Amino acid sequence: MSDENVDPNEALADEWAAALEESGDTGADDTPTEPAAAESAQFQKLEPDAAATGNMDVNLESLLDVPITISMEIGRTRINIRNLLQLNQGSVVELDRLAGEPMDVLVNGTLIAQGEVVVVNEKFGIRLTDVISAADRVKRLQ
Repeated sequence: MSDENVDPNEALADEWAAALEESGDTGADDTPTEPAAAESAQFQKLEPDAAATGNMDVNLESLLDVPITISMEIGRTRINIRNLLQLNQGSVVELDRLAGEPMDVLVNGTLIAQGEVVVVNEKFGIRLTDVISAADRVKRLQ
């Protein structure tokens, strides 16, 4: 028989059979095998590291140069695209906040404080009136 008429899958199966015979594992062992005895797992005792015990040697200076985005939000609204496309100079968009309500201060999209608008040297700014505690921020995430 020539090599041209040999099925590629059959040739691959023959190669695997030959490799298994060479390794001594034919896979044709009909004797039932005993299951391995179960042993309880043994783990090393975990020791608290220095950070957990309060002996922190963490360099917080590297975090001080991480850039963040801070934004102030005076309000939001939902409009459909048809109305959005009709907006032009002089259009008024009604927001979900009342006049005099505090603005939200967001850091990377997370509310961290509220405040009121101030003008300093002809530039807008915000005076923080309420800073959200870390525990409240976590609650808002859930």
